[in-house]
Amino acid sequence: MDIIPSDSRQARRQARRTLIAQAVLSEGQLRIEDLTARFGISLMTAHRDLDDLAARGVLRKARGVVSAAPTSLVEASDLYRDTRQAPQKSAIAALAARQIDAGQAVFLDDSTTVLRMVPHLAALVPLTVITNALTLMGAVKDMRDLTLLGLGGQYHAWCNAFMGPQTTAQISRLRADLAIVSMAAITDGRVFHQSPDMAATKRAMLDAAGRRILLADHTKFTRHALHSMGGVEDFDLVVTDDRTPADQITALRRRGVAVQIAAVEG
Repeated sequence: MDIIPSDSRQARRQARRTLIAQAVLSEGQLRIEDLTARFGISLMTAHRDLDDLAARGVLRKARGVVSAAPTSLVEASDLYRDTRQAPQKSAIAALAARQIDAGQAVFLDDSTTVLRMVPHLAALVPLTVITNALTLMGAVKDMRDLTLLGLGGQYHAWCNAFMGPQTTAQISRLRADLAIVSMAAITDGRVFHQSPDMAATKRAMLDAAGRRILLADHTKFTRHALHSMGGVEDFDLVVTDDRTPADQITALRRRGVAVQIAAVEG
């Protein structure tokens, strides 16, 4: 039986759903009854978990069987993204957290790399965090001396975040010291995302911030996405990991962008 962390109920549920998603993505297809035995849960709980994962675009349910969704949907989901390049994302997040000063107001996006900054935020209070990401809201809402401004709008289950015109309108009425975001791909000096609404939301955060930081692990330099939100020159700093090719780092610096490289242990 797979082991589920025993902290809060919400954390256990999230951990279980992540493990279920990983199991199905690894094996391609599983019977729902097999999942109940594997994770020690009731059939009703299994269906609730699978309905959530299906809404996020990770899995598909059909006649007692659950299978992996098409690759494009899976790769866009927050649960899938959180399992990829985990050591690099953690190292990048730790380095990026050093850019925050106590007392600042900071836009943090819905990306899983930014989410990994949460363990470092308690040491930076007082702090105001502005985000559209429900997962991040839940992670910081009880932090002492941290003010949370949650952005609303149209909810999108696949990323567990709010986006759209209402979200960008709220952002436009704010002015933060710093915006820290990540994107799906960096191609020919431009930054892209699969979702036009997500690209617009992140762009709005940049436009409403005094300083802008992009978090990008090495895989972002080999990927492609459809919707551009601007050039790398729009950022004051790019934080990447030590597996990013030297020519990509050189190209960034030639465009006048500061780069910091996070060393990954092991």
